Amino acid sequence: MTGTIIVTGANGSLAIPAVKYLLEKYPDYTAVLTVRNTEDSDQNTKRLRETIAGFPKAETSIRQLDLANLNAVHEFASTIATEITEKKLPPLASIICNAYYWNLARDPEFTADGVETTIQVNHVSHVALVLRLLGSFGPEGGRIMLFTSDGHFPGKNGLEKYPPGIPDDLDSLLKASPDADKLGRGFNRYANSKLAILMWGFALNRYLEKNEELRKITAIIIDPGNLTDSRALRTNTPKFLQYVQRFALQPLRPVLRYADPTLRTTADAAVDVIDLATNTAFPGERGYLKQLKRDPSSPDSLNEDKQQKLWTKSAEWAKITKENTALADSL
Repeated sequence: MTGTIIVTGANGSLAIPAVKYLLEKYPDYTAVLTVRNTEDSDQNTKRLRETIAGFPKAETSIRQLDLANLNAVHEFASTIATEITEKKLPPLASIICNAYYWNLARDPEFTADGVETTIQVNHVSHVALVLRLLGSFGPEGGRIMLFTSDGHFPGKNGLEKYPPGIPDDLDSLLKASPDADKLGRGFNRYANSKLAILMWGFALNRYLEKNEELRKITAIIIDPGNLTDSRALRTNTPKFLQYVQRFALQPLRPVLRYADPTLRTTADAAVDVIDLATNTAFPGERGYLKQLKRDPSSPDSLNEDKQQKLWTKSAEWAKITKENTALADSL
């Protein structure tokens, strides 16, 4: 199966080796790579462009997309859908919802939509992108790649100070207040977004399975592991965490892996992500994976009543209606 693969946050630490592996191993796919800043003044975008320049025969494009602007997400989805309809792009084979945000060092930040940035970038905008584009997959179906982390599971991540949880007042996920404990509260917002992604992904799979036209589309929600060389540990983080990465996680990773096998490189995780996105790994399967293994997710994540409430509210947040998604029967 070939087609178009969309990668959000395509100049990220995991994404660049993923794009390289995609173009090396699966050259028949068309890659649509989204970034906030398409100019080479962004050193990460420059690296992405240098990476794809090594594959002159590949069908690739770098597109501007700011997930902190919901209108921009809808406009992007409309553009992609039109290009597929007009056969400027082949039908979708995968959407890799890789882009992320966290803020462990400052007061909460908010998007132009007035939403706390972590939940909008990580979850709400990807909901909009996925639900707007389900009708643009080909008849062979395809795969949605969603990203969670061990932070979704209480007690599993060393940065956790406040256990993750989806509140009864779901709208409170979109809000945040300044707090002296910037690291603890910031990580809690991040962990809650990863729990929301996982729970929404479970609901998405149920609706896809029930839909005769869409049941060949499967969603994998992956915890790719704790990536010791990721820029995430140096972005919006306190200095001590940057020092831990530089002087412990990076040089000692081969030893530390004996105690914590989740520690790995972005290049290792990239291979998993692309093999899953192309339906090569776990073909036709759905659900949660910890790296490439079936593993129980947190008990809270399996609450189907809360999954359904989050599904409904996420569609509302993402401005999804019966008129702009192929899963109209789910709303």
